[in-house]
Amino acid sequence: MSAHDLKARVEQALGGVRNPRNGGDVLASNMVRDLDIDESGSVSFTFVLTRDDPASLARQARKAVEAVAGVSAVKVNIRDAADAAGAPRRSPVSGTPAPHAPPAPPPPPTPDELPGLGKVLAISSGKGGVGKSTVSANLAAAMARAGHRVGLMDADIYGPNIPRMFGRNEKPEVQGGKIQPLEAYGVKLMSLGLIVERDAPAIWRGPIIMKIIQQFVRDVAWGQLDYFLVDLPPGTGDAQLSLTQIVRLHGAVIVTTPQEMAVGDSLRGAKMFERVGVKVVGIVENMSYFVCPHCHARSEVFLAGGGGRLAAELGVPLLGQIPLQAGMAELADRGQPIVVGEPDSPAAVALTELARAVTTRVAGLSPALPITATPR
Repeated sequence: MSAHDLKARVEQALGGVRNPRNGGDVLASNMVRDLDIDESGSVSFTFVLTRDDPASLARQARKAVEAVAGVSAVKVNIRDAADAAGAPRRSPVSGTPAPHAPPAPPPPPTPDELPGLGKVLAISSGKGGVGKSTVSANLAAAMARAGHRVGLMDADIYGPNIPRMFGRNEKPEVQGGKIQPLEAYGVKLMSLGLIVERDAPAIWRGPIIMKIIQQFVRDVAWGQLDYFLVDLPPGTGDAQLSLTQIVRLHGAVIVTTPQEMAVGDSLRGAKMFERVGVKVVGIVENMSYFVCPHCHARSEVFLAGGGGRLAAELGVPLLGQIPLQAGMAELADRGQPIVVGEPDSPAAVALTELARAVTTRVAGLSPALPITATPR
């Protein structure tokens, strides 16, 4: 199929996307500009939105183009209508031009879909201290033990603990302009903890955090992976938003503990992902219970059922309940995930089952469509 014929098909598909604000299609409404199609079938265009247009229109336009036979890739640049028109900013009082008014902030970058990374999953928590990095490390190691090709990116800029948990602290090499990830227990690793000194505080604002995450995603030689896990810092800040603007995620796994305080914070974290169009795959309840190593009796150390209640409120599955286990922290300090160091222990069995649940759950998921604006 020639580029001319493909362009006609793409324009026809865009003509089927209606703007509910004015009833016209996005092509006739001049919302699609700079449409370009190369010989390989890669499509790029600028999508212009006004404040009154629904943000979902850009996603609908992308999906319509992706469904066209012969299209190999789609890149969409989102523009504000006022910026696209080049209109001067005016004083809200007099209506006269405001010569010293600051320019409008640029729209967020369009996240890339990187098929070589496989299924891209964010591991997140609403608050610190719930064992998110422990779950991330063991989930990655369990997936690798099951025969999958796994990469684990430590995006916890302020507390990069993944290198310690895998027993690696060497600085990565750079070959051919690409950072070479370290590897342990079959998992490819990259972390800020491998680059900066151990006692160097990360006193950085959003733009620097975004550059670091962008470099870890795009400038590391990850190779061909089946699963790419990203261990995020607690909360709903710059790292989370930066990740959703750099790479199209397949989903997010939310880690909590049974207490209501942790559950409430995790709910806010889950809602953040939903707001930017990323599917919450499910909930992991860590430190769920304690199994006595002598009598094997099960005890509820904290208030029970918090993870289940959070999963029910979000309408997603409770993927796993991971018990407290003596010696787990010591193994992590020695650089051994418990699924490697004590694979038959209660926590390791639960984490291995979690890995199976996650791989089953994400098997049919498509990556999230790009958002059109940074949530406020």
